[in-house]
Amino acid sequence: MKYTVKNHKVLKRDLPNPTDARNYLQIIAKWNEKPAIFWKEHGEAKNITFHDFSEMCWHFAAGLRKQFAGVPDIDVRIALIGETSVNWLAAYMGTLAAGYVAIPMDKELAPAEICKFLESVDATALVHSATFKDTFGNIAADHPTVKYAIPFGTEDVQSEYVLPYNTILETGTAYYEACTAALANGEENEDTAWLTAPVDTERMAEMLFTSGTTGTSKCVMLSQKNIFAVIANATECTEFTDSDVLVSVLPIHHTYELACFFAGLSLGTQFCINDSLRNVMKNFKEYRPTALVLVPLFVNTMYKKIVSEAQRSGKGKVLEMGLKIAGVMGRVGIDLSNTLFKDIREAFGGRLVKIICGGARLDPAMISTFDRFGIAIYEGFGITECSPLVAVTPYYRRKCGSVGPAVPCCEIRIDGRDIGENGYKAGEIQVKGDNVMLGYYNNPEANEAAFTEDGWFRTGDVGYLDEDKYLYITGRMKSVIVLDNGKNVFPEEIEEYLEPISLIAESVVVGREENGSTVLTAVVFPSADAAAAAGLDNAGVQEAIQKEITALNKQLPSFKQIHKIEFRTTEFEKTTSRKIKRHLV
Repeated sequence: MKYTVKNHKVLKRDLPNPTDARNYLQIIAKWNEKPAIFWKEHGEAKNITFHDFSEMCWHFAAGLRKQFAGVPDIDVRIALIGETSVNWLAAYMGTLAAGYVAIPMDKELAPAEICKFLESVDATALVHSATFKDTFGNIAADHPTVKYAIPFGTEDVQSEYVLPYNTILETGTAYYEACTAALANGEENEDTAWLTAPVDTERMAEMLFTSGTTGTSKCVMLSQKNIFAVIANATECTEFTDSDVLVSVLPIHHTYELACFFAGLSLGTQFCINDSLRNVMKNFKEYRPTALVLVPLFVNTMYKKIVSEAQRSGKGKVLEMGLKIAGVMGRVGIDLSNTLFKDIREAFGGRLVKIICGGARLDPAMISTFDRFGIAIYEGFGITECSPLVAVTPYYRRKCGSVGPAVPCCEIRIDGRDIGENGYKAGEIQVKGDNVMLGYYNNPEANEAAFTEDGWFRTGDVGYLDEDKYLYITGRMKSVIVLDNGKNVFPEEIEEYLEPISLIAESVVVGREENGSTVLTAVVFPSADAAAAAGLDNAGVQEAIQKEITALNKQLPSFKQIHKIEFRTTEFEKTTSRKIKRHLV
């Protein structure tokens, strides 16, 4: 008998429904002196209240307004790079509250690639953590567009190109207090105008890079309407409350993590920052989260650790039997998770009851398995171009295998005529609504390809909707490879790196499924001419290519590295225009 997951009752909550950054800061300030964010600094436990975090964002916003007075708002573009921290979060939300443009950057990219990205979007300043002091501390001295480096910390900096983060906060605090005092006295002037003028929620407010090099990557433009439509919808469709505690594990520059983080804060949820993946289980025990936001890789890893630990301690059979018993009892409404799996639950702090999972496909079996552990998983679907949330399984009506219905701010349609074996029409998933991006920056060709003639965004993913309008993802139209950690890898980019290797005649990069994980694999057809010239036999060619790719991997971020090589003895099958038929590889 198929195990059915347990659904929860609809919560009675006053949903905040933020409309823009300034409105959002007013909302979270209402939680006043309740601690909002917890973290560790040099081993010391620290936290900041909702009120103080709201004020910190306002002060950073005011400091930027003072620094860039007279510059058109759309031209002030603040890039951010670094680990998850209160400083990073306040800089992001403060930039939006100032009316400027935020540019979250992936800290795993190569420095040269980051510099090119910043130039391509005319970035004005780069906010960075101490980790990037040596890399970007002097970036403004010779960068074409970046005028200031804004490092976290209090150190004295003797450079016209460096504007310390704390200096902005100090200047901003005085400026903000003067502006608010003037408004309280009924005074309005040039200094107070930024606080009283209506927020243009339709204008570009955030720039996000997809994946790849500056030659293949696209820059997504989001408005405040996009950003806060998703934050508001995330609060409505998830089970977060003011009694929840979350540990932030995913990189903060991801729209997925950002949306969930700020959605939770608006509901009074407390967040704890995980300081290192090495310490994640230790931090779970210390912070005792009630909920997590994860990608499938983490869920799969958690499960593998549970199984391996059970086997190591000789309790593998006990675990297997416990899951069967929990499944049977769960069907009649009896929850034995705390009795059967107490040790497992304690490993995650003892209070974990829900996980939001997105960014890649999750095996439906994991949902029912974790449900037996007493941990509900709610799967979602999103894409950066949709800010990113498109659909999420509602906590009060889950369906294993589905990513749920469209969130209220958008619509989903299926563009296709094929009827699958399940009786539903399958085709490309297309989206229209307040979450859909403004477009790609300076890329008219990509914009034309991304939207249909009647204005729907083409996700490039394939799926179907059931009779309840629940979405199921069945494949991808694009060649993009989605890794288990949610990272997107464009195979054409990796193939460009392989092209200079003379011993390789042709190559195709694919994602191979092995043991439940996606492995980035290079399928290679060696060059007979180059091999002959080098005096290498078949084994020698393969060994030489392996060495070349190993050297190449050292130059690439970890998520773009090739982990397996397959060698072909024949050319790839091609179209009449000499394009490789990827779907046959």
